[in-house]
Amino acid sequence: MSAVLIQVEGDRRDHILTAAERAFARHGFHGASMQHVAAEALMSAGNLYRYFRSKDEIVSGLTARDRAGIAADFQHLAQAPDLLEAFSALLRKHLCDEPVWRGQLVLEIWAEAARNPGIAAMCGDIDDDVETKLATLIGHAQSSSPALRGGEPAFAVRIMKTVIAGLIKRRATEPHFDGEPEIAMALGTFRAALNGTLRPYPAEETST
Repeated sequence: MSAVLIQVEGDRRDHILTAAERAFARHGFHGASMQHVAAEALMSAGNLYRYFRSKDEIVSGLTARDRAGIAADFQHLAQAPDLLEAFSALLRKHLCDEPVWRGQLVLEIWAEAARNPGIAAMCGDIDDDVETKLATLIGHAQSSSPALRGGEPAFAVRIMKTVIAGLIKRRATEPHFDGEPEIAMALGTFRAALNGTLRPYPAEETST
C-alpha cells in the first residue's frame, strides 16, 4: 500500500471518529448506532463498515486517539518553562476553544462507564495514565522551581483531577459558563496544592 493511500485511509478513519464523537454527543453514547455515525460522516453504512466493523471498534479508535492527544498535551507541559502557564493554555483549549459538545461527549462516556465494564476499563486505563503523567510532571516541577515546593504530589494530583473534572462537567451543562475566571481559579488552586498552601483537613493527616 502506498504512503499516499495509507494517508488517505488514515484521514477517512479520523473523519469517521470525529463523526462518531458528534453522533455520541447528539444521541447519547449508549443510544447512538452505527447508522447515526454513518449519517454524521455523510457516508453509507456499508462504507462505514469498511473502516469499523462495530461500535466497539470505533470506541477503541477513539480511545487510541485520546491517548495520543493526552501524550501530546503532557509532552508540551513537560517542555514548558512555566508549568502553570502551560496549564493555563491547555485549560483554555478545552474549556474555551473546543466546541461544547466535546465536553458533553465526555459526560456521555462517564455515564456509559458506570454501566459498561468494557468502557469502564478503558476509562480506568486512561485515568491511570493521566495520574502517572501528572505525578511525574509535578515531581519535575517541584524539583526545578522553589515556588512550587512544599505540597504533597499525590494530593496535588487529586486536586487537579477533581477540579478539571468539575470544570468539564460545568462547561458541558451550564449555558453561560465563562471559562476565563474558572481557569484563574483552577490555576490558583493548583499553585496552592503544589506549594503546600492548600492541604487536606485536618492538617495533621498530611503527616500520616
